[in-house]
Amino acid sequence: MPAKLFFELNPDKRTKIVEAGIEEFSNYGYEGASTNRIVHKCEISKGSLFKYFANKEDLYFYILDSVSAEFIGDLEKKTCALPPDLFQRVMEYAALEFQWYMENPLKAKLIVRAFAESGTEIYQKTIKRYGTKELTIYNTLTQSADSLHFRWDKEKTIAVLKWFLKGFNTDFIENISDKNRSFAQLHDEYMRSLTLYMEMLKKGLTE
Repeated sequence: MPAKLFFELNPDKRTKIVEAGIEEFSNYGYEGASTNRIVHKCEISKGSLFKYFANKEDLYFYILDSVSAEFIGDLEKKTCALPPDLFQRVMEYAALEFQWYMENPLKAKLIVRAFAESGTEIYQKTIKRYGTKELTIYNTLTQSADSLHFRWDKEKTIAVLKWFLKGFNTDFIENISDKNRSFAQLHDEYMRSLTLYMEMLKKGLTE
């Protein structure tokens, strides 16, 4: 959590620090990010930066928290218009996600890197920190979904869908993290694969 002094800064200066942090962590990940490059871009001293944030990790999670909150907030505004069919909801929500990624490529890259760089201490802290937010997204998707045509119990059907989405998105994040491709280039591939699996699941889980 930033020190009180950070929030007393001129808004433009705060924005400059956050934007420099987003660019640095997006391009280099947590491990490769340099606070020297951040302060150089902000035209402040390293001592000043660490008056605002306790350390590099404190800065990283403040930025990741801010970007994640913006991402979830922007999507939540649009979920009320999703159709009642659960499988169609998933498809349209995925399309909204990708639209956000394409409109905010650096912020999207930051989120993807945060959940793709496994095997590090910061990754474990990230997973622990954001586990409940993942459940919130799933609950948003399943809220008010039409279950009239489910072949099986609603809760069990939704659980199967949650397991699939978690695995599907984890695999996709791992695959794209090593590829130098834009989100616009990945959009069709992702949506095509998701559509195929949604059709398979719908046939097996509904009457």
